[in-house]
Amino acid sequence: MSSDRPWSLKTLPLRDASSAGLLPPDSYPQTPSTPKSLTPLASKVTSVLSTTHSDTEFRDALSLLDQRGIQNDAETRRRVRLDLQKEVIDSNGEVIAEFGRVAEQLRRIKTTIDKLNSGYEDMKSQVVAAHEQTTPALSEASSLLEQRRQVEVKQDLLGAFRKHFIMSESEIAALTMTAEPVDDHFFQALSKAKKISKDCEILLGFEKQTLGLELMEQTSKNINLGFQKLYKWIQREFKTLNLENPQMNSSIRRALRVLAERPSLFQNCLDFFSEARERILSDSFYVALAGSSPSGTEDPSVKPIDMTAHDPLRYVGDMLAWIHSATVSEREALEVLFVAEGEELAKGLKSGRDAEIWRLIAEDDEVEADFNALKALNDLVDRDISGAARVLRQRMEQVIQSNEETIPAYKLANLINFYRITFQKTLGPNTNLVELVEGLETEALRQFRALVRDHIATLQGEFQHAPSDLGPPAFLQDSLKQLKAISKTYDSSLSASEDRESEFENVLAEAFEPFMAGCENMAKVMKDQKGAIFLINCISSATACLEPFDFTRRRTQQLQGKSKEEAKKLVVSQYNFFRKGSGLDPIFSFLEENKDKDAGPLDEKLLGQASQTLDDFLPSALMDAMENLKHLQDSKLARKVTEEAAEQFCNDFEELEEVILEEDEDSADSDDEEEEGRLRSVFPRTTAEIRVLLS
Repeated sequence: MSSDRPWSLKTLPLRDASSAGLLPPDSYPQTPSTPKSLTPLASKVTSVLSTTHSDTEFRDALSLLDQRGIQNDAETRRRVRLDLQKEVIDSNGEVIAEFGRVAEQLRRIKTTIDKLNSGYEDMKSQVVAAHEQTTPALSEASSLLEQRRQVEVKQDLLGAFRKHFIMSESEIAALTMTAEPVDDHFFQALSKAKKISKDCEILLGFEKQTLGLELMEQTSKNINLGFQKLYKWIQREFKTLNLENPQMNSSIRRALRVLAERPSLFQNCLDFFSEARERILSDSFYVALAGSSPSGTEDPSVKPIDMTAHDPLRYVGDMLAWIHSATVSEREALEVLFVAEGEELAKGLKSGRDAEIWRLIAEDDEVEADFNALKALNDLVDRDISGAARVLRQRMEQVIQSNEETIPAYKLANLINFYRITFQKTLGPNTNLVELVEGLETEALRQFRALVRDHIATLQGEFQHAPSDLGPPAFLQDSLKQLKAISKTYDSSLSASEDRESEFENVLAEAFEPFMAGCENMAKVMKDQKGAIFLINCISSATACLEPFDFTRRRTQQLQGKSKEEAKKLVVSQYNFFRKGSGLDPIFSFLEENKDKDAGPLDEKLLGQASQTLDDFLPSALMDAMENLKHLQDSKLARKVTEEAAEQFCNDFEELEEVILEEDEDSADSDDEEEEGRLRSVFPRTTAEIRVLLS
């Protein structure tokens, strides 16, 4: 084996322990002479041999030796331990040297720390001394800062309080001084004052109420002065307002809306305004009537109603039309306040009433109605027009009393009724103007009734004599002409009544019923036939007058029913004419009296006389019957009445014929040839012949 070959511990051959004479301790023979403790060499060998290659530490040691590149020779094996120990010693020396340098650094650090500790202790002693000296000042400064913070909070609170509860001099001046204008600054100041007054109620809830009471007293004083200033300003504005065209601008509407919180002042303003408007409208109406003002100043642009309207109806119509136009214009001018601002006015009036002393002490059941803007508007317009309405009443009363004609009187009442309904729709039912016009309407109707009654009184003599032709008397014809004119007027009028027929019955009672009653009384004293003809003619004329109008339908039906009753009387009269004229009345009476019992044979002699009379009567019977009704103006009704009477006569004749035939048949059954057909030979007329002759 060459000596240059490198060796390592890994290449060393494993020696067999048994061949070297070395056995493990377990294989040594145990003899009594073997000592319990081994020799150091044996221990060493045992330790080496007990280490196996699989041991981790052993393998790591071999790996380290292998990494060092140790030559596996005898010299190396002898010096390996020494070399390793030397390396360990050198390494330890280096470590010790390094630790020496570390120790030197630590000593320097210790010196530095000692210096720092010394400086720190020095500074600490100085700080403690300074702290002991500044502690009172800091405590005082902290106390002052806290006091400053509290003062700032109080200052902010006071500022907020002053801003909220105290009015500035400029605000008080804008609110109370009459020299200052009523503008946005005034309303802002008033709004702030009202808010302060309301919020003062919170201050009154505190234990000390002095501040709240003083503030409320001062604020209430300023608010009252502000409302007085506003009230006087509105009055001045009303004086400068164009009363010919009373359009309220936004500032006046706003002022009135605010003033509504003082109902008494608000009402005084409205009273002042209405008085001015009443005076202006009265003067304007006087100018429209006379063409000049009450002071005598003429207006050439105006056509006086007194001069242009000669007809009473037109005169009244022109005056009512002027009043209506003025009412509508006044309402349109004022409704911008009461309609557009109505809700705000209602709120203001309600809050004002609730704050009034007499409302606070009133009983619970004394509750006023809520503010109605539309009603307030109508009431104000009604008051504005009241002066002109008084002049209207005077003029119209003169016209009504001076009128002496019936139809114009009713037309006048109807015209007033039209405007009453119009004013009622414009201003409502419970206004003075509507009541005034309603009174004029009542007066006009009273005059109409008086004229009708006077006319009836003048006709009392005419109620005693009927015309010779049994036609409607002149007074009835005149009354029907008037009634027709009245009906046309009423038909074209505007009526508020849903039952027009019942409403017109009052007119009929005055202008129609007395005349019809007079005709009926005249008919009663006449003979039945003439009285019926006369009454039917009167009813026909009345029906022709009333029938075209739907509001007289009920009375027309009553008249037609009365006419039918009178026509039945004529039928009876014509029927009696046929019976008596034909000579058959005694025979018909005999048969009627003995209808339910055996009357015995007919009188042949009486039958023969009746036959002769009938033959003489029949040729001209129908013409004679129609001649009886020649004064009946309705020819169709006359023919109808005659036909019904002829039909009844034919029916009676048919019964007579049946009796004659029965008696002849009875005579034939008695085998007496002389008696057979005896009655028929005496009375040969048949029912068919009678019907032909009377048709």
